[in-house]
Amino acid sequence: MPTFTWASGVPNTGALKTSYLAKRLYVAAIAETVAVEHCSTEGGYGKGQGESVTLPRISNMTESTDYSLAETERIPEKAHTVTGKVVTVGEFGAAVPFTSFARDLSQFNLKNSVQMKLKEDMRLALDVRAFRAFKQTLYKYVPTGAATATTTTNGTPGTSATANMNVFHAAAIRDILFDTFKAPTVDGSNYVGIFRTLGLRGIKNDPDWEFWNQYTNPQAKFNSEVGKMEGIRFVETNHGTSTVGGGGLNIVGTSSVLGEGIVFGDDAVRYIEALSPELRMAVPDDFDRRQAVAWYGIYEFSIVWDTASAGECRVVHITST
Repeated sequence: MPTFTWASGVPNTGALKTSYLAKRLYVAAIAETVAVEHCSTEGGYGKGQGESVTLPRISNMTESTDYSLAETERIPEKAHTVTGKVVTVGEFGAAVPFTSFARDLSQFNLKNSVQMKLKEDMRLALDVRAFRAFKQTLYKYVPTGAATATTTTNGTPGTSATANMNVFHAAAIRDILFDTFKAPTVDGSNYVGIFRTLGLRGIKNDPDWEFWNQYTNPQAKFNSEVGKMEGIRFVETNHGTSTVGGGGLNIVGTSSVLGEGIVFGDDAVRYIEALSPELRMAVPDDFDRRQAVAWYGIYEFSIVWDTASAGECRVVHITST
């Protein structure tokens, strides 16, 4: 187990040197975390209520071709289908151990700095888990050209991406959500699209995007923001890895051409929480010489509709093999 320890900075041999320790503590930056805020929290569930939550789902009735009735004809009956999506929560957490020797000799408040970085680690962990849930959608969209794409409905991308996002693909994805899947918008008028920076750069480099914004939003290029277009409100993230299937949204496709993304409507992902993630101090060990701080929570994120049926699918995953 890695432990933060205190080590002398004075060498055993050679000239004695001193080094001034700056008063400011410089902290490494973390990636943007944007996914959790777009998940709906399941209320009413908490500690002492079991390990899982069932999300009841009502499927649409089949629309009839003609609803007219003859005078002596019985009213036709339809099926009312209710299914349940079971979401099982689990334990998540991470800890940083340190010694009282390091704490007592450090110029900075070691406990505070550890707690600060653990909070950031917790944010990243939640973000990754939320993205994992969004990417559980069965509908995969793979750009293969400036105006072509391969789509699948089995949860597996059909090919490797050979093109990045552009205005054409943004419009096509919006139409798929609205026309094919009848997905409700998030705020009454817009879907939300979260993309890795490269994906949004593909849109911003499209001449159609520049033409779109030169009169309506001339500051868009200056601010390097896509904003809203084609009924999608775009959000940027830099949280991911360089491999397919890694945490967050990644850079994928042939020659790393595509910035991965998700576009979704209302009630796409639910957050189930038995115990809110929190910081905890370990019980001191070895007469208070060994200590640790951890974050810990019991929760899970889950897509609501894991189908590719009209009226049910709420998420399009733009990705690659």
